[in-house]
Amino acid sequence: MRFISSAAFVIFLMTAGCSSNDNIIDPEEPDPVVENPPADDFSGPEYADDYSAISGWDNRTFWNLANVHDPSVVYDGEYYYMYGTDASYGNAHEGHGHFLYRRSKDLVDWEFRGMAMTETPSWVKDTLNSMRIQAGLDIIDSPVYGHWAPVVRKVGNKYRMYYSIVIDNYIESGKANTPANFDGSWTEHAFIGLMESDDLSSNTWVDKGMVVSSVSDRENNWTRSNTGDWNAYFKWNAIDPTFIITPEGNHWLIYGSWHSGIVALQVNPSTGKPDKLASIEDYGTLIARRQNSELNRWQAQEGPEIIYNEKTGFYYLFLAYDELSVAYNTRVCRSTSITGPYFGINGTNITEGGECWPMLTHPYKFNNHSGWVGISHCAVFKNEETNEWFYSSQARLPANTNGNAYSNAIMMGNIRKIAWTEDGWPVVMPERYAGVPQPSISESDLTGTWENISMNYEYKVQQKSSQLILSSNMTASGALSGTWSYDQDKKILTIGEQQLNLEKGWDWEASPRTTTFTYSGLTAGGRPVWGKKTTK
Repeated sequence: MRFISSAAFVIFLMTAGCSSNDNIIDPEEPDPVVENPPADDFSGPEYADDYSAISGWDNRTFWNLANVHDPSVVYDGEYYYMYGTDASYGNAHEGHGHFLYRRSKDLVDWEFRGMAMTETPSWVKDTLNSMRIQAGLDIIDSPVYGHWAPVVRKVGNKYRMYYSIVIDNYIESGKANTPANFDGSWTEHAFIGLMESDDLSSNTWVDKGMVVSSVSDRENNWTRSNTGDWNAYFKWNAIDPTFIITPEGNHWLIYGSWHSGIVALQVNPSTGKPDKLASIEDYGTLIARRQNSELNRWQAQEGPEIIYNEKTGFYYLFLAYDELSVAYNTRVCRSTSITGPYFGINGTNITEGGECWPMLTHPYKFNNHSGWVGISHCAVFKNEETNEWFYSSQARLPANTNGNAYSNAIMMGNIRKIAWTEDGWPVVMPERYAGVPQPSISESDLTGTWENISMNYEYKVQQKSSQLILSSNMTASGALSGTWSYDQDKKILTIGEQQLNLEKGWDWEASPRTTTFTYSGLTAGGRPVWGKKTTK
């Protein structure tokens, strides 16, 4: 099992008494004096990014997008529903069920609705102990469960939720996974289960049992030399499911985390399950891995999400890289086939273990705010009426924000628009979605001062902004330089050779918050370039 990583960040932290401010001030630098673009009639979100003051269960009606982790988003024709991992600041959710969920009509205002699962299904313990008996091991009376990373999709007239349940006990002794209990073995199987519902508003789910479990190619050799040994026992790790129906009508479950890679498993449309699990080959086809090595199968890659874009003809596989609390960053690759091979922007074969570029999100900060870290394990979904694509994930505040030693456990749901480059790659917009109307943008709107973040990949290091000036004589200076031009029909700003997708957004870092212009693009090597206008 994983010992650093995603879907599961069990937070053992107290709800510290930390002030809640609409904008989180960076104590390391003074506020620059900026002249914000004039406010229009649009009134956007004003809730605080630091929600520690309302983090308790009794305040859940005020959460909006507070306490979001590993979200999955589905639309039922009236509401968007968001489901996620059991994780909350101060463990506020504990004792109330599993899989936090909420709903919204506009992707801006979210109503927290409670938990989708009341208790762990009995089949999990029964199946685990049946496996242990077959392996000659003692049963575990009280397994330690983790409930992680559900994905919900509409299939016909029903909604299917694939969910992850991990068993955090050592294989050899059956004891709970603690340093004191380490017994020289790996931790136990994980399981992906299935629930179905006819109506999301009712929150009535019927459990359908196991879909797939973790599987090993090492038979009963579950020995682990020490807790620093990352040569994973499980060939495929049965967590972090996502699901897609291909244009041909085939149903595929994509899953995997850290152990050996990400796999695609075809399931029966009627049952939502594979027709057989007789051999390891039945557990899925490898489609992505971060290193092509059987000597060390610890991948630092997880949280797959997959979509098909009819306009480009590609499947896009989004991946979460690195540890979740700070370093988390999002990568994407694509293929014309659901089973790959998947390639990055530079032609690297990700199925064979190449490093995946483009990178779409990374720890970052604009001025006047602490910034965000741990931005990944995304849901990607489309508004079929407007053809707009969206990216949703959690983001965390950096440690010691507002003097709170536990602020990195504050998880805010982020929803951002996706734009598409002219060569068919997605880019994520820098500001969170707020439903800002999209007017016609003229060339004269763009002259002035901007903040630009040209992101490099640096482990756990926030990428900071620098000043960019677009002059009326069509020259750019500062963070980017050269001549600039603007294609008003395509809403593409070009600075030198850098193309940037433009839209009007909500400046969450401004005080007071207001609308502004924002851009997002990719360098030739697949690194994101984000920006927002700060002056006239």
